[in-house]
Amino acid sequence: MAVVEEDKPDLRRLPEAAARHARQVAEIVRARWPVRPAAGLILGTGLGRLARQIDVDATFDYADLPHLPRSTAIGHRGRLVCGRLNGIPIVAMEGRCHFYEGYSLGQLTLPVVVMAALGIETLVLSNASGGLNPRFESGDVMVIEDHINLMFWRTEIASRQCYRGDRGRPIYDPVLTAEALRLARRHDFAAHPGVYVAVTGPNYETRAEYRFLRRIGGDAVGMSTVLEAQTAAHCGLRTVGLSIITNVARPDSPHVVCPEDVIAAAESAEGKLRLLIPSLLSQISSTANDAKGMAPKSRCRV
Repeated sequence: MAVVEEDKPDLRRLPEAAARHARQVAEIVRARWPVRPAAGLILGTGLGRLARQIDVDATFDYADLPHLPRSTAIGHRGRLVCGRLNGIPIVAMEGRCHFYEGYSLGQLTLPVVVMAALGIETLVLSNASGGLNPRFESGDVMVIEDHINLMFWRTEIASRQCYRGDRGRPIYDPVLTAEALRLARRHDFAAHPGVYVAVTGPNYETRAEYRFLRRIGGDAVGMSTVLEAQTAAHCGLRTVGLSIITNVARPDSPHVVCPEDVIAAAESAEGKLRLLIPSLLSQISSTANDAKGMAPKSRCRV
Protein backbone atom coordinates (compact mmCIF):
# COMPACT_ATOMS: atom_id res chain seq x y z
CA MET A 1 0.00 0.00 0.00
CA ALA A 2 1.26 3.47 -0.83
CA VAL A 3 2.01 5.14 2.47
CA VAL A 4 3.75 8.18 3.84
CA GLU A 5 5.81 8.09 7.02
CA GLU A 6 4.37 9.83 10.05
CA ASP A 7 7.66 11.61 10.75
CA LYS A 8 7.77 13.21 7.34
CA PRO A 9 9.43 16.41 6.14
CA ASP A 10 7.34 19.52 5.68
CA LEU A 11 7.33 21.61 2.55
CA ARG A 12 10.05 23.91 3.83
CA ARG A 13 12.33 21.28 2.33
CA LEU A 14 10.98 22.00 -1.11
CA PRO A 15 13.07 24.30 -3.30
CA GLU A 16 12.68 27.87 -2.12
CA ALA A 17 11.15 28.84 -5.47
CA ALA A 18 8.22 26.45 -4.92
CA ALA A 19 7.53 27.82 -1.45
CA ARG A 20 7.81 31.39 -2.69
CA HIS A 21 5.44 30.75 -5.58
CA ALA A 22 2.86 29.16 -3.30
CA ARG A 23 3.01 32.13 -0.92
CA GLN A 24 2.55 34.58 -3.78
CA VAL A 25 -0.53 32.81 -5.13
CA ALA A 26 -2.03 32.36 -1.65
CA GLU A 27 -1.59 36.08 -0.89
CA ILE A 28 -3.42 37.03 -4.10
CA VAL A 29 -6.32 34.72 -3.22
CA ARG A 30 -6.51 35.96 0.38
CA ALA A 31 -6.66 39.58 -0.81
CA ARG A 32 -10.04 38.88 -2.39
CA TRP A 33 -11.18 35.99 -0.21
CA PRO A 34 -9.88 36.27 3.37
CA VAL A 35 -11.37 32.95 4.49
CA ARG A 36 -9.61 29.80 5.67
CA PRO A 37 -11.05 26.92 3.62
CA ALA A 38 -11.75 23.66 5.38
CA ALA A 39 -11.22 21.55 2.29
CA GLY A 40 -9.85 21.61 -1.23
CA LEU A 41 -11.49 20.01 -4.25
CA ILE A 42 -9.93 19.09 -7.59
CA LEU A 43 -12.45 18.49 -10.37
CA GLY A 44 -11.32 16.22 -13.17
CA THR A 45 -12.35 15.63 -16.78
CA GLY A 46 -16.01 16.38 -17.40
CA LEU A 47 -16.72 17.16 -13.74
CA GLY A 48 -16.62 20.96 -13.86
CA ARG A 49 -20.38 21.34 -13.51
CA LEU A 50 -20.08 20.34 -9.88
CA ALA A 51 -18.62 23.81 -9.33
CA ARG A 52 -22.10 25.22 -9.97
CA GLN A 53 -23.15 23.91 -6.55
CA ILE A 54 -20.65 26.19 -4.84
CA ASP A 55 -21.87 29.49 -3.42
CA VAL A 56 -19.08 31.44 -5.09
CA ASP A 57 -17.32 34.34 -3.38
CA ALA A 58 -14.38 34.70 -5.79
CA THR A 59 -12.94 33.06 -8.89
CA PHE A 60 -9.47 33.22 -10.42
CA ASP A 61 -8.51 32.04 -13.89
CA TYR A 62 -5.29 30.06 -13.73
CA ALA A 63 -3.90 32.44 -16.34
CA ASP A 64 -4.37 35.34 -13.89
CA LEU A 65 -2.45 33.67 -11.06
CA PRO A 66 1.35 33.67 -11.25
CA HIS A 67 3.19 30.36 -11.64
CA LEU A 68 0.09 28.17 -12.00
CA PRO A 69 0.00 26.05 -15.16
CA ARG A 70 -2.78 26.71 -17.65
CA SER A 71 -5.14 23.89 -18.46
CA THR A 72 -5.19 22.92 -22.14
CA ALA A 73 -7.06 19.60 -22.01
CA ILE A 74 -10.67 19.54 -23.19
CA GLY A 75 -13.19 19.37 -20.38
CA HIS A 76 -11.02 21.44 -18.01
CA ARG A 77 -12.11 25.06 -17.60
CA GLY A 78 -9.02 26.18 -15.72
CA ARG A 79 -10.01 28.37 -12.79
CA LEU A 80 -9.84 28.46 -9.00
CA VAL A 81 -13.24 28.77 -7.30
CA CYS A 82 -13.55 30.01 -3.70
CA GLY A 83 -16.78 29.83 -1.76
CA ARG A 84 -18.99 27.52 0.26
CA LEU A 85 -20.45 24.10 -0.43
CA ASN A 86 -23.23 23.15 1.99
CA GLY A 87 -22.04 26.06 4.11
CA ILE A 88 -18.47 24.72 4.30
CA PRO A 89 -15.70 27.03 3.03
CA ILE A 90 -13.80 25.34 0.22
CA VAL A 91 -11.40 26.15 -2.58
CA ALA A 92 -11.89 24.18 -5.79
CA MET A 93 -9.83 23.66 -8.92
CA GLU A 94 -12.26 23.62 -11.83
CA GLY A 95 -10.04 21.54 -14.07
CA ARG A 96 -6.45 20.34 -13.64
CA CYS A 97 -3.29 20.12 -15.67
CA HIS A 98 -1.52 16.95 -16.75
CA PHE A 99 2.01 15.75 -17.28
CA TYR A 100 1.36 15.24 -21.01
CA GLU A 101 0.65 18.96 -21.40
CA GLY A 102 4.36 19.59 -20.95
CA TYR A 103 4.44 20.88 -17.36
CA SER A 104 7.06 20.09 -14.75
CA LEU A 105 6.35 18.20 -11.55
CA GLY A 106 6.65 21.44 -9.60
CA GLN A 107 4.03 23.14 -11.74
CA LEU A 108 1.61 20.21 -11.58
CA THR A 109 1.76 19.95 -7.80
CA LEU A 110 1.85 23.67 -7.01
CA PRO A 111 -1.97 24.03 -6.79
CA VAL A 112 -2.06 21.48 -3.95
CA VAL A 113 0.69 23.37 -2.12
CA VAL A 114 -1.27 26.60 -2.59
CA MET A 115 -4.45 25.07 -1.15
CA ALA A 116 -2.50 23.71 1.81
CA ALA A 117 -0.96 27.15 2.33
CA LEU A 118 -4.49 28.61 2.36
CA GLY A 119 -5.24 26.31 5.30
CA ILE A 120 -7.16 23.29 4.00
CA GLU A 121 -6.99 20.11 6.06
CA THR A 122 -8.77 17.76 3.65
CA LEU A 123 -8.31 17.29 -0.10
CA VAL A 124 -10.95 15.65 -2.30
CA LEU A 125 -9.53 14.44 -5.62
CA SER A 126 -11.81 13.47 -8.50
CA ASN A 127 -11.13 12.17 -11.97
CA ALA A 128 -12.60 10.35 -14.94
CA SER A 129 -10.90 7.01 -15.54
CA GLY A 130 -11.10 3.87 -17.60
CA GLY A 131 -12.30 0.75 -15.84
CA LEU A 132 -9.99 -2.29 -15.71
CA ASN A 133 -12.06 -4.38 -13.31
CA PRO A 134 -14.62 -6.38 -15.34
CA ARG A 135 -17.15 -6.03 -12.52
CA PHE A 136 -17.30 -2.28 -13.07
CA GLU A 137 -19.81 -0.58 -15.34
CA SER A 138 -19.64 2.75 -17.12
CA GLY A 139 -20.96 5.41 -14.74
CA ASP A 140 -19.86 3.63 -11.55
CA VAL A 141 -17.81 5.44 -8.93
CA MET A 142 -14.57 4.00 -7.61
CA VAL A 143 -13.21 5.23 -4.27
CA ILE A 144 -9.42 5.04 -4.42
CA GLU A 145 -7.91 2.82 -1.75
CA ASP A 146 -4.41 2.81 -3.21
CA HIS A 147 -2.52 3.58 -6.40
CA ILE A 148 0.11 2.21 -8.76
CA ASN A 149 2.36 4.94 -10.10
CA LEU A 150 3.38 4.18 -13.70
CA MET A 151 4.24 7.78 -14.38
CA PHE A 152 7.65 6.79 -12.97
CA TRP A 153 7.88 10.13 -11.20
CA ARG A 154 7.40 11.16 -7.62
CA THR A 155 7.02 14.63 -6.19
CA GLU A 156 10.16 16.37 -5.02
CA ILE A 157 9.61 15.44 -1.38
CA ALA A 158 8.36 11.94 -2.16
CA SER A 159 11.50 11.23 -4.16
CA ARG A 160 13.51 11.55 -0.93
CA GLN A 161 11.06 9.53 1.11
CA CYS A 162 11.08 5.82 1.91
CA TYR A 163 7.64 4.24 1.74
CA ARG A 164 7.40 1.55 4.40
CA GLY A 165 4.01 0.20 5.32
CA ASP A 166 5.08 -0.81 8.81
CA ARG A 167 6.02 2.79 9.72
CA GLY A 168 3.63 4.87 7.70
CA ARG A 169 -0.01 5.62 7.06
CA PRO A 170 -1.96 5.30 3.82
CA ILE A 171 -1.90 8.24 1.42
CA TYR A 172 -5.66 7.83 0.92
CA ASP A 173 -7.33 8.24 4.29
CA PRO A 174 -9.05 4.93 5.24
CA VAL A 175 -11.71 6.64 7.31
CA LEU A 176 -12.68 9.00 4.48
CA THR A 177 -12.59 6.11 2.00
CA ALA A 178 -14.99 4.08 4.14
CA GLU A 179 -17.22 7.10 4.66
CA ALA A 180 -17.40 7.78 0.91
CA LEU A 181 -18.45 4.18 0.27
CA ARG A 182 -21.08 4.38 3.03
CA LEU A 183 -22.51 7.62 1.66
CA ALA A 184 -22.69 6.15 -1.85
CA ARG A 185 -24.78 3.29 -0.46
CA ARG A 186 -26.98 5.80 1.31
CA HIS A 187 -27.51 7.65 -1.96
CA ASP A 188 -28.23 4.31 -3.64
CA PHE A 189 -25.62 4.17 -6.39
CA ALA A 190 -22.75 1.80 -7.17
CA ALA A 191 -19.36 2.62 -5.67
CA HIS A 192 -16.40 0.30 -5.35
CA PRO A 193 -13.10 0.45 -3.47
CA GLY A 194 -10.21 0.04 -5.87
CA VAL A 195 -6.67 0.67 -7.04
CA TYR A 196 -5.98 3.55 -9.45
CA VAL A 197 -3.19 3.18 -11.99
CA ALA A 198 -1.59 6.45 -13.12
CA VAL A 199 0.00 6.67 -16.57
CA THR A 200 1.41 9.68 -18.38
CA GLY A 201 -0.92 9.69 -21.42
CA PRO A 202 -2.19 11.33 -23.51
CA ASN A 203 -2.88 8.21 -25.54
CA TYR A 204 -5.31 5.57 -24.32
CA GLU A 205 -4.10 2.06 -23.59
CA THR A 206 -3.66 -0.84 -25.99
CA ARG A 207 -5.36 -4.18 -25.44
CA ALA A 208 -2.08 -5.65 -24.19
CA GLU A 209 -1.64 -2.74 -21.77
CA TYR A 210 -5.18 -3.20 -20.43
CA ARG A 211 -4.40 -6.86 -19.71
CA PHE A 212 -1.09 -5.94 -18.05
CA LEU A 213 -2.59 -3.20 -15.85
CA ARG A 214 -5.35 -5.52 -14.66
CA ARG A 215 -2.87 -8.31 -13.98
CA ILE A 216 -0.69 -6.10 -11.75
CA GLY A 217 -3.69 -5.17 -9.61
CA GLY A 218 -5.28 -2.11 -11.21
CA ASP A 219 -9.02 -1.49 -11.09
CA ALA A 220 -9.03 1.79 -13.05
CA VAL A 221 -6.52 3.74 -15.12
CA GLY A 222 -6.07 7.47 -15.65
CA MET A 223 -3.56 10.24 -16.26
CA SER A 224 -3.67 12.31 -13.05
CA THR A 225 -4.29 12.28 -9.30
CA VAL A 226 -1.23 10.39 -7.99
CA LEU A 227 1.20 13.31 -7.95
CA GLU A 228 -1.47 15.46 -6.26
CA ALA A 229 -2.13 12.75 -3.67
CA GLN A 230 1.58 12.38 -2.90
CA THR A 231 1.94 16.12 -2.43
CA ALA A 232 -1.15 16.26 -0.21
CA ALA A 233 0.21 13.46 1.97
CA HIS A 234 3.46 15.32 2.52
CA CYS A 235 1.50 18.44 3.42
CA GLY A 236 -0.20 16.43 6.17
CA LEU A 237 -3.60 16.56 4.45
CA ARG A 238 -6.31 13.93 4.70
CA THR A 239 -7.03 12.80 1.16
CA VAL A 240 -9.88 10.94 -0.51
CA GLY A 241 -9.93 10.05 -4.21
CA LEU A 242 -13.04 9.51 -6.35
CA SER A 243 -13.00 8.15 -9.91
CA ILE A 244 -15.93 8.09 -12.30
CA ILE A 245 -15.61 5.04 -14.53
CA THR A 246 -16.28 6.34 -18.05
CA ASN A 247 -15.68 3.09 -19.93
CA VAL A 248 -14.64 -0.45 -19.10
CA ALA A 249 -11.75 -2.10 -20.91
CA ARG A 250 -12.69 -5.32 -22.63
CA PRO A 251 -9.51 -6.40 -24.44
CA ASP A 252 -11.16 -9.34 -26.17
CA SER A 253 -14.00 -7.24 -27.58
CA PRO A 254 -12.48 -3.76 -27.83
CA HIS A 255 -14.17 -0.59 -28.96
CA VAL A 256 -12.66 2.75 -29.91
CA VAL A 257 -12.53 5.32 -27.08
CA CYS A 258 -12.21 9.02 -27.88
CA PRO A 259 -11.91 12.02 -25.53
CA GLU A 260 -15.37 13.31 -26.38
CA ASP A 261 -16.92 9.98 -25.32
CA VAL A 262 -15.01 10.07 -22.03
CA ILE A 263 -16.20 13.60 -21.28
CA ALA A 264 -19.81 12.73 -22.16
CA ALA A 265 -19.74 9.66 -19.91
CA ALA A 266 -18.21 11.64 -17.03
CA GLU A 267 -20.81 14.38 -17.38
CA SER A 268 -23.66 11.87 -17.42
CA ALA A 269 -22.43 10.31 -14.16
CA GLU A 270 -21.44 13.59 -12.52
CA GLY A 271 -24.70 13.75 -10.58
CA LYS A 272 -23.39 10.99 -8.33
CA LEU A 273 -20.47 13.13 -7.23
CA ARG A 274 -22.81 16.10 -6.83
CA LEU A 275 -24.57 13.97 -4.19
CA LEU A 276 -21.51 12.36 -2.70
CA ILE A 277 -19.03 15.21 -2.29
CA PRO A 278 -21.28 17.66 -0.38
CA SER A 279 -22.39 14.84 1.93
CA LEU A 280 -18.78 13.82 2.49
CA LEU A 281 -17.68 17.37 3.26
CA SER A 282 -20.58 17.80 5.69
CA GLN A 283 -19.60 14.61 7.48
CA ILE A 284 -15.96 15.69 7.64
CA SER A 285 -16.97 19.07 9.05
CA SER A 286 -19.27 17.49 11.63
CA THR A 287 -16.57 15.06 12.75
CA ALA A 288 -14.01 17.84 13.02
CA ASN A 289 -16.38 19.91 15.17
CA ASP A 290 -17.10 16.94 17.42
CA ALA A 291 -13.38 16.36 17.85
CA LYS A 292 -13.00 19.96 19.06
CA GLY A 293 -9.97 20.71 17.01
CA MET A 294 -8.33 17.31 17.31
CA ALA A 295 -8.48 16.62 13.55
CA PRO A 296 -5.08 16.37 11.81
CA LYS A 297 -3.63 19.74 10.91
CA SER A 298 -1.79 20.58 7.74
CA ARG A 299 1.97 20.48 8.12
CA CYS A 300 2.46 22.61 5.04
CA ARG A 301 4.62 25.57 5.97
CA VAL A 302 5.46 27.82 3.07
